[in-house]
Amino acid sequence: MRLRPISYLCLLFAFSLTLRAERPNVLLIICDDLNDYIETLGGHPQTHTPHIKRLIDSGVSFTQAHCNIPICNPSRASLFTGILPHNSQCFGFQHWDTNEVLKNSRTMMAHFRAHGYQALGTGKIMHNRDRQEWSEFGYASDYGPFTFDGEQDIPHPDTPKPFRDDFGIIDGSFGPLKNLSTQTAPDSNRPLSWRTGGWKKKRAFRYVNDDERDHTGDELNAKWAIEKLKDLAKAEESKRQPFFMGVGFLRPHTPLIVPQKYFERFPLESLELPIIKSGDAEDTFKHTVLDEGQDRGTEMINSLTTSYDGNRELALKHFVQAYLASVASIDDLVGQILDTLDASPLKDNTIVIFTSDHGWGNGEKNYLYKNSLWQESTRVPLVIRAPGVSRAGGTTALPVSLVDLYPTLLDLCNLPGDTMKNSQGRPLDGSSLTPLLKDPATKTWDGPDAALTALYKWANYYDPAQQSYSLRYKEWRYIRYENGHEELYHTADDPHEWTNLSLNPEYAERLKSYREQLLDMIPSKPQPAAPETSDADWKASYFKKFPQADTNNDGTLSWPELKNHKEKRSKSNTLAQKSRLQSTGVFSRNDKDHLIFTTTNQQVYYVIDSLKTKVQPYLDEPVSVISNVKPGKNDQIMLMVHIISIKESK
Repeated sequence: MRLRPISYLCLLFAFSLTLRAERPNVLLIICDDLNDYIETLGGHPQTHTPHIKRLIDSGVSFTQAHCNIPICNPSRASLFTGILPHNSQCFGFQHWDTNEVLKNSRTMMAHFRAHGYQALGTGKIMHNRDRQEWSEFGYASDYGPFTFDGEQDIPHPDTPKPFRDDFGIIDGSFGPLKNLSTQTAPDSNRPLSWRTGGWKKKRAFRYVNDDERDHTGDELNAKWAIEKLKDLAKAEESKRQPFFMGVGFLRPHTPLIVPQKYFERFPLESLELPIIKSGDAEDTFKHTVLDEGQDRGTEMINSLTTSYDGNRELALKHFVQAYLASVASIDDLVGQILDTLDASPLKDNTIVIFTSDHGWGNGEKNYLYKNSLWQESTRVPLVIRAPGVSRAGGTTALPVSLVDLYPTLLDLCNLPGDTMKNSQGRPLDGSSLTPLLKDPATKTWDGPDAALTALYKWANYYDPAQQSYSLRYKEWRYIRYENGHEELYHTADDPHEWTNLSLNPEYAERLKSYREQLLDMIPSKPQPAAPETSDADWKASYFKKFPQADTNNDGTLSWPELKNHKEKRSKSNTLAQKSRLQSTGVFSRNDKDHLIFTTTNQQVYYVIDSLKTKVQPYLDEPVSVISNVKPGKNDQIMLMVHIISIKESK
C-alpha cells in the first residue's frame, strides 16, 4: 500500500523524534591544574572528595590517564580538537583559532552543535576564544577572588614575601577568604577589599564570613549548570533536544583562594606532605633544555621556601593546605551538579565525564608547578559514566590520554567521525575508549601502548621534531628532551619515578626501543620556519644590530648573552622614573592572561588596569603607540601607564 504524502511525513517526523530521544546527552566537567589529589588515585592520603568518588563508583576510572601537554592553552586546544600538539604545532600560548590546522578542524562542541545538539558552556573550558563555539555560554573564566588595595590587585595578604612579590596575584597568592574590613595592604597601608571577575572586567566581591558573601566564579558556574539542567529536565521527553554541556572550574589553579571552611578541613598541625625523595632531581634533565630563569617550578619552590625562613616542610604545608582546600571546594560543586542530574529524568541518558587539563607538582623533584614530563604534571583524573555502556565501579590502568576523549564521545553518541572543516584540517588523533568502558579489566585495546605528552617551552616557532616528549607505558615512562637527554623509569616498581635508569647499561635495549617508538611518532626532519618568526634568525638580527652583546667575544651570541644585553638596555632606557615610548607593536595577553604591549624589537610593557578599555579594540593587531612608560617595582618589568595616541599600523 502506498502511503499518502502526509502519512509519510508523519512517519519521518516520528522516526526523527525517536532518534533524537535516543541520542545521549553529554556533561563534561573539567578542572584546572588538578592532579591525582582525589580519592582512589592515591595522590594525597588526606584528600577528601566524596562526590567525585561517587561518580567514580558509578562509572569507569582511568587511573593512568595523561594530558598531551602539561600547560593550559595547548592542552585544552588538543583536548577539544582531538589533535596532538606535534600534528598541529600548537605547543604554546598562540590563539588556537589562528593555528592553521586547528582553525580548519571542528572543536568538540562545534561538531556536536553541527549534528543537532545544543552546546551549552560556562567557565574555563578552552583557554580562550571559544565562546563562539557554543550555542549558549554562561560565565567567562574568573581567576578571582583577588585582594584589591584600591588601585590594583595584590596577592593574598597572608602570602609571605618574597613569594608574593616574585609570582604576583596568580601563582604568588594563596590563603582563605577572610573579612578584610580592618586590614591594610602590607606595602602601602591602603585599605583592602575583595574583587573578582575576568581580565576584561572585575567587580566588587562581598565577603563578611563563609555564610554571608557573594558566590565565587566557580560557584556561579555550578549554579548556572544546575539551572540549565533543571530547565532541560522540564522539557517533554519527545521534545528534548540532546545537549553537550561543558562546565569549566578554575580551582585548583592558582590563586588558591577559597572559603575558610575548606582550609579548616586540613589543619596544618596534622597535614601530611606528599612523599618526596631528597635529591630526586639530581638524575633528571629538564633543566638542561631551559635558559637560566626559565624553570618556573624550581624558582617557585625555592622562593616559597625562602618565604618561610628556609623551612621547606612548613612552606609546602601551607601551599598543600591551600591546594587541598581548593580541591575540596570543587568536589562540593561537582556534588551539587551530580545531585541535580541524578534526581532528574536526564540521568539515564546523560554521559558524564570528569577530568582536568593537566596535573601539578607539589614539591616532588624540587618542583612546584605544572609543565614537566613527570607523573605529577602529566597524570590527570579521568572518569566516564556512560549509561548502558560503562561498568559501574570499573577501573583500568592502561595508559590513555585526553586526546582520546573526542573519538570516545563520537563513538558513544554515534556521530560522524570526520571533524575536518576542509582539507587544511586534520583527522582526530585519539582512539575510542568505549571498549575499556565495556570491559575495564581487558588487558588490551585498539589504542596505542603509551600516552604521548609534549613539553611546553616558550618560542616564537615550534618545530615538532625539536621538542621534548614523554611516553607513559603501563609499566614504564620514557622521556626524551630536545637536546637528546633521556630519562627512563620502571613505574611498576618505582611509581614515584625516583630512579632514572637511562644511564644504566642493563636497560640500553629497552631505551633504544622506546626511543625508536617515539621518533616514529613525531616528524623525523626539522620543518623550516618562516624567516620572520624563526628564533635563530631573530637572534642573528639582534646580533647584527648589537654586536657588543657578545660579551665573551667568541663570535657567537648565546641566548643568555642576548637576555642580559636586553635587560641592560631596558635599564639604561628607563633611568628616569617615567619616559616616552613611541613605537609600533601588538597588544596581546601573555600566558598569565596579563595585557601586554610587545614592540617590534620584542620589548614588553605591562598595561595598567585603567588602560584596558582603551586597548581592547586593538588586541592582536599591529598598532603605532605613543605612551608614557615607567619601570615597575622590579626594574626588569616595564609598565605602560598612559597612552597619548594609538592607531592601527599600516
